Parts: sequence; structure tokens; C-alpha cells
Amino acid sequence: MFETLSERFSKAIRRLSGRGRISRANITDAMGDVRRALLEADVNYTVAKEFCDSVVEKAIGAHILESLHPGQVMVKIVNDELTSLMGPVDSRIYFVSPGPTVIMLAGLQGSGKTTTAAKLAKYVMAQGKKPLLVAADLQRPAAVDQLEILAQQIKVPAYCDRRSKDAVTLCRSAVNRASSTGQDVVILDTAGRLHIDADLMAELRNIVKVVNPQQIYLVCDAMTGQDAVNSAKEFNDQLELDGVILSKMDGDARGGAALSIKAVTGKPIKFIGVGEKLDRLEEFHPDRMAGRILGMGDVVSLVEKAQEHFDAEEAEKMQEKLLSDRFTMDDLLKQLQAIRKMGPLGDVLKMLPGMGSQMKNMPALDERELDRTQAIVQSMTKAERDDPEMVDASRRRRIAGGSGSEPSDVAELIKTFGRMRHMVKSFSGQGLFGGKGMFGKMKMAKQLSSMDLFSGQAQFKRKQRSKRKKSSRKRHRR
Repeated sequence: MFETLSERFSKAIRRLSGRGRISRANITDAMGDVRRALLEADVNYTVAKEFCDSVVEKAIGAHILESLHPGQVMVKIVNDELTSLMGPVDSRIYFVSPGPTVIMLAGLQGSGKTTTAAKLAKYVMAQGKKPLLVAADLQRPAAVDQLEILAQQIKVPAYCDRRSKDAVTLCRSAVNRASSTGQDVVILDTAGRLHIDADLMAELRNIVKVVNPQQIYLVCDAMTGQDAVNSAKEFNDQLELDGVILSKMDGDARGGAALSIKAVTGKPIKFIGVGEKLDRLEEFHPDRMAGRILGMGDVVSLVEKAQEHFDAEEAEKMQEKLLSDRFTMDDLLKQLQAIRKMGPLGDVLKMLPGMGSQMKNMPALDERELDRTQAIVQSMTKAERDDPEMVDASRRRRIAGGSGSEPSDVAELIKTFGRMRHMVKSFSGQGLFGGKGMFGKMKMAKQLSSMDLFSGQAQFKRKQRSKRKKSSRKRHRR
């Protein structure tokens, strides 16, 4: 998301940067383009107008007209205003002692509430907590089954009672169960409706009275744009929310909800769902999101992801291998798998400064090429992985047969590996695989992205070779 909005922001700022002299009229025209972009992104009209007026006022007040670098000054002003628009946000969950801490999730049907409950449970587990998921949605068919399945996937207990028709009693019993079994966080997955109605709100208010949750989060579907903002306002008027969780932020949502919710409701976005997998829940940081929108990337989040998925001990061993020039196909495979765990490669690369705009001009990233690469490497013998140069024509045919690929694919991978080994070795002095070398990893990911290994180019080349072979066979038959 935000691609179109980011492009329009960048274009407006570039127009200012390219002028020798900046006038009040130039700034007003540029922000007029930004306002139209915000409205197209489904940002609330009042929010868009006030945002642009504030930027113009601060740009004039900052003497941008006399500045030697008006584009840079505008970027800072717009960045600060975007951060202010979406924040401030404290994404931490404050746990009570003694527990359990009760977190109640509310939202309309279809907003992703049940999946978000499981994601939140996995998130608090990573902080050393023992959560209990509570299936308090007694309205939607199979809601209880869905929560049980998700709980099994993350190995978290789920409290369910299919005979119960009273969500309030069920929630009270669940909190009592958590107290007696040592679960210190209770996550209530409450019922939703297709629209806000009196029955839904009455049930939610009764649960709040009886259970007294420490945190009430509203789960909103980012794909619904201003509808998400309107429902957040309605829920907040009835329940006094502590924050909002925006789900489906990895889709083609235009970003209006993310930019409008805080300004309209006064309640911050605490978390965002950025994928279907249960580990794809991120804390919301307005300053980092502003950086993404303006095409400046999000290096802080990227480094955090790298630290999470790269093992420090393994990193030291890898560093030694690099310094002694013993980097093998097995080592390559481990590093590629670690980078892949950080999330979809396209999303990872967009966090690098300037990469968002470049991604449009790059070949489509085809992560299936990694599966093919893994199959080829695993079809090699230990000796061949350690020394790929020993792979001759007969060995290429054998490896190709074992991996379901063509001998030319094997040869291509070995050539690519040679280039990678040279590139990785050049990064070794920067501590690529450990300590401060997290930025080195990002550089490597950026370099790898341009190679056939990740792109659709390898697949395209295979199709072209296949066509040439078929054409050759036809000519031979004739």
C-alpha cells in the first residue's frame, strides 16, 4: 500500500527541488497536488485539507523561499506533519501485576478479528507471556473452530464452550480459568456484525462491565478506507477504545484509514497486520510509516527484522568462513533462507531508502526461484556444494534430473554463486554477518534482488530456451 501516495508526494517535492526560485504560489500548487493524492487515497477530507494547510503555513514560516535546498526543507516539514498526523503512539502493552491482563478485541464481522487475536497471542508470547485465547464470538458460524485451529498452530490454549449462548458469562469463566492455570494474558475474541447495531454494542458493554479489560482494541480492515474510520468513531463513542489494530495492510489498501483514524477518533493505531501468517503483526510507528510514504524507507524496522532472524552465533561462524574464503553453497542457502524469513522479499527491499520507487522498474520478484535454487543445491553431493567448480556436464545432468530443472539452470546457478561469493567477500570487511553488519545484510539483499536468482528473469530465460528447443525439434522432424 501507499505506492501511489508515495509517488505523488515524491513528484510534488521533486517539482519544488527542481526550481531555482520557490514562491508561495509554487508551494500552494504542490500541496494542491498532495491534497488530491490524499483524497484519492481515501483520506478524510477535513484531515487532508488541514494537513496541507499546515504544511504550507510551516513551509512559509520556515523561510523555505530563501532556503538553498527547498526540497530538503519540504521533505522534513512533510515528514514531521505526517508523523504528527498519525501519532504519537505508544505501541507497548502495559501488563498488570498480578495478572491476568485482559485484552478485548472488538470489530465488525470480516475485519480479521479472530486471526488478529492469534497474532496478538504470538506477539505477547515473544515477550515471555502465557496467553489464553477466548472464543467469545458465539454469533459467527465456525468462529470457535477457527480460533481453536489457530491456537493449535501457535501452541496456545484456547477457552471454548460450544454449549454457551452467553458471551458475558463465558468471558468471566475464561478469566477465572486463566487465574487458576497461570495464564497471565487473556485475549477475548468477541462477536462482530455486518454493521454496528444495538445488540452488538450492548453485548460488548456488558463484557466490559463484568470483565473490566485493561485494554480494548478495535480491529479495522484497512481495505475499507473511510468506513474503517467511521466504524472506529462509533465503537470509540460506545466503548472508549485504547487503540486500533489495522488488518490487511499488505493488500492494495490506499492508506486513507492509516492516515485518518488518529485525527478523527483521537485513538492511535497500535498494531498493523502485514500478512496472513501469524507472525505478521507489527507495532505501528508513525515516524517509520512517514518515512515509507515519502520513499525514505524504514531501515530501523529492517534492522530489527534482521536481528530477529539472524542467529548471532551462526553469524560469527559465517564471518570466519568468509575471511578464510570457505563460503559454500550450503552457507548461501542458509543465508537466503534467513533473508526469506524476514518476510516477502519485495516488502523487505521496499524498506531500503530509495528502493520503493526503483522496484517499479525492476523485474517481478519471483520467490519460487528460491525453491528451485534450494532443490538444485540439495541435489548436489557434499563435495559439489563445497566446490561447485567441479560440476561438469554429466554432473549437471544428474543434478538437474534430481531437482526437476534443466542442466542450463544448474550452470546458471553456479555462475551466479561465483558472482555472489565475490560480492559477499567484498562485504566481509564490513561485518556482514554480525554486530553492526545488519546494514551489510541489507546491502546484500539489495544486490541479490538484481540477480536472476530472485527475479522473473530466470523463469523467462527457461521459457525462451524451451521454445527454442521445441522449434528445433519441429525443424528436425521436417
